[in-house]
Amino acid sequence: MKNRSSFAVAFAAGLIAALAAVSFSTGALAETKAKAKAKEEKGAAQQQETQQAVAIPSPWTKICNKDPQVNKEVCLTAQDIRAETGQFLASVAVREVEGDPKKQFIVAVPPGMQLQPGMRVVIDQNQPLPARYTICFPNACYGDMDIDAAFVGTMKKGQALTVQTINQVGRTVNFTLVLKDFAKSYDGAPVDPKVLEAQRQKLQDELQKKAEEARTKLLEGQKK
Repeated sequence: MKNRSSFAVAFAAGLIAALAAVSFSTGALAETKAKAKAKEEKGAAQQQETQQAVAIPSPWTKICNKDPQVNKEVCLTAQDIRAETGQFLASVAVREVEGDPKKQFIVAVPPGMQLQPGMRVVIDQNQPLPARYTICFPNACYGDMDIDAAFVGTMKKGQALTVQTINQVGRTVNFTLVLKDFAKSYDGAPVDPKVLEAQRQKLQDELQKKAEEARTKLLEGQKK
């Protein structure tokens, strides 16, 4: 069962990676300036017992693909959060297999967290639920927990979902995702792969443009 779960999470990780390529919409990129002050305060926040990651959420996105192990369509409704620099912070996804009432909630966090305590998932002020780590890759560690329709219903009505992990020095790190528009994405049609690729290309162009602008600004500053 554990191997099957690991395979399912690994397969889901591949789909989540496709979504991560379009994690920033144009609007989310524009928010980076508004987050500048929060970035300055991050150093002070790290001195607190509980850390709160400053993050920009991607839009909720639904993608479906064929799982070769079960030969059925698998759908993920996912969101990730990143720092202003574009660095990955965390992602979550609801995984459903065609014809199966059981669902999985998959979480990805940066490597370097303590694995033994696992993770906790909290929706608004509800009781925290435990999630176990399943597999780690160089870029992220994945965990999951079994969920049902009631949990999905709570997500649809919720405002925020927080993933709590323990870092290497024993402090709690909170990764908070926004549940706005989750219901719309979950109940809606999946994203067309061609649209997803177009969004990915648009994002790459935007990031390259911003990098060039920053480089030009730096060179101009050095000339003064």
